[in-house]
Amino acid sequence: MAHQISVFVENKPGRIERVTEYLMKANVNIRAITVMGTFEYGVIKLLVDKPDIALEALRSQGISAHKREIIAILMDDRPGGLHRICKVFGQRKINIDDAYGFVIEDKKRAILVVDVGKIQEAEKVLKEEGLTILSDEEIYSL
Repeated sequence: MAHQISVFVENKPGRIERVTEYLMKANVNIRAITVMGTFEYGVIKLLVDKPDIALEALRSQGISAHKREIIAILMDDRPGGLHRICKVFGQRKINIDDAYGFVIEDKKRAILVVDVGKIQEAEKVLKEEGLTILSDEEIYSL
């Protein structure tokens, strides 16, 4: 099982800097980040090496943060690597609510992070298809 930290902030300059400073001071490493802003507010999603410590570090500073279970899937970093996973979800009628990815070894391996409504069902389907699901610890050992 893997987790992501979602941080809710006002959409103003300096907010990401503030979040990353608190994580740095807590000795938390950020493996991936995605930012989505609207007019007044935004959501920063972080994949970090120590989700519980990150959550406490942010909340102790009055920052609205939440830990959420996600699925981190090891995939090939080549044409069709992402399609293989999307095809599995599409054929099994599992909707991807949110996703982002990053390369861990150029032209070899990447990680796709997905947020789905039916996590247990999605994990079962992915394993049946021979795909590797990573835990928090495994993400950082690669």
